[in-house]
Amino acid sequence: MQEFSALLAGVDFSTSSSAVARALIGVRLLVGGVGGMIVETEAYDHEDPASHSFSGPTVRNAAMFGPPGRAYVYRSYGIHWCLNFVCREAGHGAGVLVRALAPTDGLALMRERRGLEDIRLLCAGPGRLGQALAIDHGLNGRRLDQPPFALLAPEPGLVFSVVSGPRIGISKAVDQPWRFGLAGSPFLSRPFR
Repeated sequence: MQEFSALLAGVDFSTSSSAVARALIGVRLLVGGVGGMIVETEAYDHEDPASHSFSGPTVRNAAMFGPPGRAYVYRSYGIHWCLNFVCREAGHGAGVLVRALAPTDGLALMRERRGLEDIRLLCAGPGRLGQALAIDHGLNGRRLDQPPFALLAPEPGLVFSVVSGPRIGISKAVDQPWRFGLAGSPFLSRPFR
């Protein structure tokens, strides 16, 4: 089996979840050729009471304790599949939730999957993004450096203004500024304060 390099698309997945979450802004994510530029993320760590890994490994969160550079996929509210990227070293239990994309590839297919035309709402939020990219539990634990995933570094010279603030939709550690976004992007799930 081919070894995974912790460096993928210019992002070092062996570092902290907050560093990875910030570094992913501007990276292009494709799943089966469909996707776009990551414009919003959230970081989670095993020492963070809002994280799925806080209470230790379970069947549901096992992928978070695996090697970095893999997908952790879970169902939110019993409805939406959410895509996370595992980071840090194996056994640590850290990840980054991909909250929003600026859609660029496979727009017709995303519109069909989502049942709407408004490009701004195709991938604005983790549930919408999951539906637009056809994320499901079959991708849980899969390597991000192999199909159907493709992570592509931004073009050299591009500079992104990244903002941060509190995460969304959690009840613990609500003031932790581990939500990151592309400043001014119309594709964010919610504007930053």
